[in-house]
Amino acid sequence: MFIHPLVTDTATLAALCKRLADADFVTVDTEFMRENTFYPDLCLVQIAGGGEAAAIDPKADIDLAPLLHLLVEEPVLKVFHAGGQDLEIIYNLTGKTPTPLFDTQIAAMALGQGEQVSYTNLVQSYLGIAVDKGARFTDWSRRPLNDRQLDYAIGDVTHLAALFPKMLDKLHRTGRGVWLDEEMARVGDPATYAQEPDLAWLRLRLPSRKPEVLGRLKALAAWREHEARGKDVPRGRIIKDETIGDLAGSPPRHQADLGKVRGLSAAWAQNDIGHRLMQALEHAQPLPEAEMPAREVSRPGLTSEGTLIADLLKLLLKVRAKEANVAPKLIARGDELDAIAGGVREGLPVLTGWRMDAFGKDALALIDGQLGFAVRDGKMVMSAL
Repeated sequence: MFIHPLVTDTATLAALCKRLADADFVTVDTEFMRENTFYPDLCLVQIAGGGEAAAIDPKADIDLAPLLHLLVEEPVLKVFHAGGQDLEIIYNLTGKTPTPLFDTQIAAMALGQGEQVSYTNLVQSYLGIAVDKGARFTDWSRRPLNDRQLDYAIGDVTHLAALFPKMLDKLHRTGRGVWLDEEMARVGDPATYAQEPDLAWLRLRLPSRKPEVLGRLKALAAWREHEARGKDVPRGRIIKDETIGDLAGSPPRHQADLGKVRGLSAAWAQNDIGHRLMQALEHAQPLPEAEMPAREVSRPGLTSEGTLIADLLKLLLKVRAKEANVAPKLIARGDELDAIAGGVREGLPVLTGWRMDAFGKDALALIDGQLGFAVRDGKMVMSAL
């Protein structure tokens, strides 16, 4: 594979992207820093396809438009590994996500390599190559980058370009490609990366069910989102999650009281950001009934017998997933098993399509007393009753 020097000008990038648009697929990875910023600070983009590979320097005097057009507009398949953070960066720059999309970590779930197999382990498994991890803690924002750093970064996409066809061939031979459609669609959904301020409170955990408390939580979370974005700093640099929870549950009456709140300095009692925080509290409205979160209990709506049934279903899932050599998470989620144990038979993905064939029908048979557990030669197996 031909490896380009570091791409630092728009003309070279445009020519590269024009060629890559005709490739069968392109593999993509990014290097970024986000310890001190709200948005990930994009430091390097690596891409490979059609027998060539390159690293692109966003820190140079370069227009990334040709690259972004390739990623979100051209029909060439884009291949990532655990690409959630890469997709977040692309969404932040374009308001779109790459399509069509393939994620090798998701594909590995259908090929019996666990729910979150690392890129290093995948390369070792399929290519027999031990990835050099020496440069993984690089500060990618610093310039210049040395040859070892660039070799490490570009290796991420050249190895990916070699293992992707092998994984695709195995998916075709096992007939499991369709198993991945829903997961790939979820990862590629732009809504996953939108981060609307009015929805920021949903990422926080507060045990209260009082509408006025949750209304304040929603208002404070949205306020922090705007503050952090405006200053381009991590949310926690503005105010910690636990402090937001304390303020929502026991709101101060006056700004002067902020200096007594755990997690805030005395300066909040009189500075501008403290004033804005108090305004957010003053304008907070009780959370409407339609926005109230579902009650979170360990087994919603289950009797003690139902809880035992759900546990049996989880055991059955482990058995069937091991037999099929697939990650259990790809077949069913825990809340779906609870729902089946509670009597739900409609609207569950696990009771439709390939999941029904792989597990759902056996789950129902177990509940109906038509299937049982047995141990043969030291192994757990299922027997028809």
